[in-house]
Amino acid sequence: MYSLESLMQSKGVALYRKAKHFIPGGTQLLSKRPEMFAPEVWPAYYSRAKGCRLWDLDGREFLDMSIMAVGACILGYADDEIDDAVVGALRAGVSSSLNCPEEVKLAESLIELHPWFGMVRYARSGGEAMGMAVRIARASTKRDIVLFSGYHGWNDWYLAANLADTDGLDGQLMPGLEPNGVPRGLTGTAIPFDANNSESLREKVRGHENRIAAIIIEPARGEDAPGGYLKALRELAGEIGAVLVFDEITSGFRMCAGGIHRNYGVYPDLAVMAKSMANGYAMAVVMGVEKVMQAAQTTFISSTNWTDRIGPVAALATLEKYQREEADKHLIAVGNKAKEIWKSSAAAHGIGISVSGLPTLASFSFQSNNPVALNTLFTIEMLKRGILGFRQFKASLAHGNAELEQYRQAVDEVFGVIAADPQASRLDTPVHHSGFQRLTKE
Repeated sequence: MYSLESLMQSKGVALYRKAKHFIPGGTQLLSKRPEMFAPEVWPAYYSRAKGCRLWDLDGREFLDMSIMAVGACILGYADDEIDDAVVGALRAGVSSSLNCPEEVKLAESLIELHPWFGMVRYARSGGEAMGMAVRIARASTKRDIVLFSGYHGWNDWYLAANLADTDGLDGQLMPGLEPNGVPRGLTGTAIPFDANNSESLREKVRGHENRIAAIIIEPARGEDAPGGYLKALRELAGEIGAVLVFDEITSGFRMCAGGIHRNYGVYPDLAVMAKSMANGYAMAVVMGVEKVMQAAQTTFISSTNWTDRIGPVAALATLEKYQREEADKHLIAVGNKAKEIWKSSAAAHGIGISVSGLPTLASFSFQSNNPVALNTLFTIEMLKRGILGFRQFKASLAHGNAELEQYRQAVDEVFGVIAADPQASRLDTPVHHSGFQRLTKE
């Protein structure tokens, strides 16, 4: 057991306090801010990571039963097979005046998995790949308006939805996003619609049929898409001549190799993947039908770092191991076992929770009048027991039965603590943030 005092006095907590003096917002990624988990307690930084375990700056070991690098390390941290391939690429030269052949091999492998597509373009992060997809869709259709549902990153095209309606994005996963710095001229170019409601979308379309460039959707995030919903989107996009885009940055590689839309049998015009496709190495792809993808040549999309060798090599190695090991089956099994741990332990202690999400993107929430405080208490108590625990769990290939048993015992103990303190009155640290909040220096 680690004491609360030692966790609060850790080198990681101190370094994060310093970081906020030099880095606006403290980190490069909102989802890795300690404030999203347990302010003043979350370790913040790691010294090394392996499998599904990591070590903080004080050398404390933690089992990661939380977000696993925000879902990027689907095979586990520092996987030997992937790292060996990357080291080989490093030794052979990361970049040169010529192009690496691996980018062609990767294109062939991705299209073999998704034969309805014909071409690909690469980037190195999900946000920039989504920006590329929107540019291509607009270039292909020569239209401006984008209809979307879900969370799609930080770009101007997306935040423009909050120019006309300051809370337009609040129902799209991430509340509190301000459109500061986004040109006012983009007002009305990005319009959100309710997920899983095709009639809501048709209302948004009415009167704008000839101005809509793209319909963008996360085909699945928290749950499987309802039967017929994606097919209805496919039909509507075809009717109005819009490009149908599936954002698979989160859902890709979670339930099968490649995009989850493979399981649904509904094929978009463009699909975007990143995160899990290279097991933590920077890599992203826009895949699409040739007619739409060729529009990339009518606009300017180019970057030096999109030609490095590491991304394609890591993606190829990840894809090969993922398929050989049938990682999807393991991820689904582990995720379902984690869900059962939450349910059975909550029932044993008389705690009300709701469990949701795909098994590979599982989550739970406390049925309480003070859920944020209970979430924070849960995270802190798990940290004391050497586990990065959170109300979400993204399974990896590295999670096995031993880790699940360690987690089961800890969850049972922590739910016992919560049952004895259902109002989290023992919590004497700040509660976690639940959306975007501006941070100040301490």
